[in-house]
Amino acid sequence: MTGEHPSFAESLVSHTHGNTEAASQLLPLVYDELRALAARYMQKERRDHTLQPTALVHEAYVRLIDGAHVEWNGKTHFYALAATQMRRILIEHARARKAHKRGGGARRVTLEDSIAVSPNGVVDLLALEDALERLEKESPRQCRVVELRFFGGLSVAETARFLEVSASTVKDEWRVAKAWLAREFAQH
Repeated sequence: MTGEHPSFAESLVSHTHGNTEAASQLLPLVYDELRALAARYMQKERRDHTLQPTALVHEAYVRLIDGAHVEWNGKTHFYALAATQMRRILIEHARARKAHKRGGGARRVTLEDSIAVSPNGVVDLLALEDALERLEKESPRQCRVVELRFFGGLSVAETARFLEVSASTVKDEWRVAKAWLAREFAQH
């Protein structure tokens, strides 16, 4: 980062206070990390996916910057909200694709060993979204932990900082949420 660019925090604060130019100053500061996050998301998608990581980054960034007034609480907050936006974009894309194909070929995402829900570790992204919506009604924090850890790629420590809880609480919530999701997928 050169001395020409304001810091990440300065750009966020400036944007929050209505400086529209701050958004263009912020993008170079966050692009590489957003691109890496998008690439992690896209690794979990089918190979012939029409949405590219760059498009996912730009759409999420536009939604973050053009969205409702947000009181930013630093980088972790920014990247957690970026992860949420990317998840929403992929879900919208999956729903549109499913509607286009009249219910066929729903997107599948590999859940790695972090959430073992099927013998082959693969689950329908829309089914996962439905399960997360049910989990959110029972335990909003567990849902948020899954979103931040799985979709956002945040570590236990980063998730704990963002949620303002201890790392052991995040570990417990993550363990319980994974078990809950495994049970949900076994039943459905």
